Amino acid sequence: MIFSIAWKNVWRNKLRSSIVIASMVIGLIGGIFYLAFAKGMAQQQVNSAIHTEISNIQLHNPEFLINNEISFTINNTDEKVKKIKKINGVKEAVYRITSAAMASSAITGTGIFVNGIDYKEEAKVTNISTLLVNGTYFDVKYKNPIVVGEKLAEKLKVKIGSKIVITIQNNNGEIAYSAFRIAGIYKTHNSNFDEMNVFITRQDLANIIGTSPNSATEIAVLLNHNQLTRSVSKEIKKVFSKEISQKVIVVRTWEEISPVLKMLNEMTIQYSMIFVIIILIALSFGIINTMLMAIMERVREIGMLMAIGMNKTKVFFMITLETVFLSITGGILGLSISWILVEIMGITGIDLSSIADGLNSMGYSSYVYPELDLIYYSLIGLLVVVMAIFASIMPARKALKFNPAQAVRHDA
Repeated sequence: MIFSIAWKNVWRNKLRSSIVIASMVIGLIGGIFYLAFAKGMAQQQVNSAIHTEISNIQLHNPEFLINNEISFTINNTDEKVKKIKKINGVKEAVYRITSAAMASSAITGTGIFVNGIDYKEEAKVTNISTLLVNGTYFDVKYKNPIVVGEKLAEKLKVKIGSKIVITIQNNNGEIAYSAFRIAGIYKTHNSNFDEMNVFITRQDLANIIGTSPNSATEIAVLLNHNQLTRSVSKEIKKVFSKEISQKVIVVRTWEEISPVLKMLNEMTIQYSMIFVIIILIALSFGIINTMLMAIMERVREIGMLMAIGMNKTKVFFMITLETVFLSITGGILGLSISWILVEIMGITGIDLSSIADGLNSMGYSSYVYPELDLIYYSLIGLLVVVMAIFASIMPARKALKFNPAQAVRHDA
């Protein structure tokens, strides 16, 4: 009975109720879409870092992380990579030789990181081969091919076919150098990465520094899903527990390699949720005001209900239900429209190419695909109900203060 009365009372003033519901719908759409946009932006940054730069998990010699010297390598890498590939959840694994070096063109020079790779295997772990904007991925017509980032090519003022000289410290601590020709130029979502990283074949780099091609400074592991990172990391640590105890191998996840990226990802979601909560709090004041107006218009009616025997608990419950019904109606519509909008934008994406340079300098893509897990919709829906209950307290208490004898004589 009270449920039916409360629902009818919501629609006694259709215009006022519709305005409140519309404000809730617009507020929720704005808050949820902002949350989905921020989450999509952060997730794309993580995915880009994993598939382009660091992979899910990396293995190093602990001394290499301290000194960054190529003499501190991981040996028998072929055997280790085979063991890693057998672990459930591992999509691919590859080993590299990496080192700091100097790249020089006929005009200028700059510091870089050289990545010696098996380019056929590397294409299974990273997406550099798909991000070429010019040239080819290790064209075999060049004796010493090299693939460089677009930002580095601009800095060195070189193009496809140009020669650059790589100067590097070899395994004996001596300075060695070799000339390479640019076979391809790539462009990622991170302009800093493009400016600092070049790729050559592992054999070419091994020849320069005087090390075995079967040794590596880094083993990169790509997983089927990022959520498997921690569990697979534990399995890898079990497989190489002996080497880890001997301090010749250290296993790190992308979160440990790039803690700033993890922090930014988590902070983005947290700040976005705070923004949504602020919107709901602001909406609650509108609901309180609306319900107070409705109560003051129904003083005689509420007095009559009390006079014929409706106790204060039922009156309080009726006012609370009216507020909750009003809020839930707006909440359901807002959540539904938001979900549809996020799903559509998640497929089509949002083009921010007009500010691409600024976004790329921070490691963000200029094309954002909003996304939001169902848990967030459920959480926001719960917050709407909680907000409605709290918003109903003041109007309900106001109604309970009415004196039935005076209320029935109230002149509306």
